[in-house]
Amino acid sequence: MRALTYHGSHNVQVDTVDDPVIQEPDDLILRVTATAICGSDLHLYRGKIPQVKHGDVFGHEFMGVVEAVGSEVTAVAVGDRVVVPFVIACGSCFFCEMNLQAACETTNPGRGAILNKKQIPSGAALFGYSHLYGGLPGGQAEFVRVPKANVGPFKIPDELDDERVLFLSDILPTGYQAVINAGVKAGSTLAIFGAGPVGLMAAACARMLGADQIFMVDQHPYRLEYAQRTYGVIPINFSEVDDPAEAIIEQTVGSRGVDAVIDAVGFEAKGSTTETVLTALKLEASSGAALRQCIAAVRRGGTVSVPGVYAGFIHGFLFGDAFDKGITFKMGQTHVHGLLPTLLEHIQAGELHPEIIISHRLRLADAAEGYKLFDKADDECRKVILRP
Repeated sequence: MRALTYHGSHNVQVDTVDDPVIQEPDDLILRVTATAICGSDLHLYRGKIPQVKHGDVFGHEFMGVVEAVGSEVTAVAVGDRVVVPFVIACGSCFFCEMNLQAACETTNPGRGAILNKKQIPSGAALFGYSHLYGGLPGGQAEFVRVPKANVGPFKIPDELDDERVLFLSDILPTGYQAVINAGVKAGSTLAIFGAGPVGLMAAACARMLGADQIFMVDQHPYRLEYAQRTYGVIPINFSEVDDPAEAIIEQTVGSRGVDAVIDAVGFEAKGSTTETVLTALKLEASSGAALRQCIAAVRRGGTVSVPGVYAGFIHGFLFGDAFDKGITFKMGQTHVHGLLPTLLEHIQAGELHPEIIISHRLRLADAAEGYKLFDKADDECRKVILRP
């Protein structure tokens, strides 16, 4: 089959690789009908995530038609059309029973990005996201093996085309969980750092839940203009504003700051000269620039919600400020499985239209070009989907 594979930093290619096969009785083989390039895929593409090996197949946002099933698969059948959560969960461990599927302690033999040496269970494996997270081949391919097929794959009604539901695999539930973690409700004020796909999905979900005022911070004018036009955000370009947090605070009642902030940027946020040097010396793995702005922009007693990916040490976390303001932090990978029924209902009711952020539709054969477009923000690229 054909699949997008890693050949080094900024070098991915569509190669011929072995077809996947059923390895466990609860596996299925999926014929991929649509897949997407995620913002977090760019961390892999840029060589910023360790334990990515030559030939690894990328992709954790995908859907398709069930081609074959193992002997113990009962939840889906050959011919079913499904979306697959990017998190691989067993459904029966301590964490899965609490609906915390991203913390599943059975699917990932590694430790994820945890640096401390304590012997704690790992989090869940992820599709196509390095050997830190299980080393499983991803879905930017013609076919993919899906483990735990009685737990993950989510059936999709035939009347909904692929584009309307593809983002249930990751960015829509990730944006939604970020908004729920932020405590957004009718009348809330919110700031979102990052106008990429997750930031846009967070804005859509915040509007749906009744947020009154949404600020969005980014450096790309076309993304900010789109978010303003589509979701009614107040745009702030950090290339033009010295201190975005201050600009946000000045526009809130009593200059208190916003009720909540969402960091949809993560560890590759543009930081200070010090952070650039520390990263080059391998003394720091993540930029704290976005988090410092989040801590500054949120009001006392507010919440900072972090769906953006972080790994390793952070310079200048400003924990004292967070303590003084009594801030709540909520973060982590998305517990996709439990969110899908609700989000599907919102899509069917016309309350969410995740597909409108798609800017580029390419063949799988052109995936390498899609990565270049997305990485460089060329041609006003917001979101790339691929068709095998």
